Amino acid sequence: MTPEQAAHDLRDAVVRIPGGFMTAATTYERGAELGFQGADFYVAGRAGVLGDVPADVVVAALVFFAPQVVHDAWARSRAVMPRDQAAREWLATGHEWAERELSDDVDWSTVAALLAPVVRAAPAAGAPVFAALRTFDEPEAPKALALHRLNAVRELRGALHGAAVLTVGLAPVEAIVVRTPAMLRVFGWPEPHPDAGPLRARWDLAEARTDRMLGRHFAVLDDDERAELVDVLGKVSL
Repeated sequence: MTPEQAAHDLRDAVVRIPGGFMTAATTYERGAELGFQGADFYVAGRAGVLGDVPADVVVAALVFFAPQVVHDAWARSRAVMPRDQAAREWLATGHEWAERELSDDVDWSTVAALLAPVVRAAPAAGAPVFAALRTFDEPEAPKALALHRLNAVRELRGALHGAAVLTVGLAPVEAIVVRTPAMLRVFGWPEPHPDAGPLRARWDLAEARTDRMLGRHFAVLDDDERAELVDVLGKVSL
């Protein structure tokens, strides 16, 4: 299996599995326990790895969120706890979710082992959240460790996809209209929204570029290892 094909075939698992903890009700219940409002735990936790940076830096790093949503959440969350603590709480919440929710029928130790060289060897250029996340301690439990590394690859892929979207001439809101229109409100983009029809060809090009760029990072694995990773993660259902 080629690196680019692996990147393509792993897309759903890389996006969906960490996304499971990011959208879980228990995650936002934990955020409320810590003192965060609404989705502020998401913004503060995910971007907290960057440290106490200006809100526009978070807008730049997260790419697809409406700037005002990020500015408001970043400002509100400042008083709740320091940025690095928010990041650690966010990651710990993901680790706990993994131990509780991920199936015992999947070989998570193998997933974690196969992802290790990908996460360690990938260049950090253009992927600030990935680069910062990589400096945080990893958990030891297999499910939590697999989730932690999947989340790192998700941040890497997200940064590359953001770059691909912008270089094909799409605005972030246009990419969301094409791929996940139901998320427009969550991402904070007000109406009127653009028509997806004329944008699809450019989005397809951006997706192909994402596979090509992310695939370069899967080249650290051999053909059999890439095929094994695709096979194991293809069995995950959430």
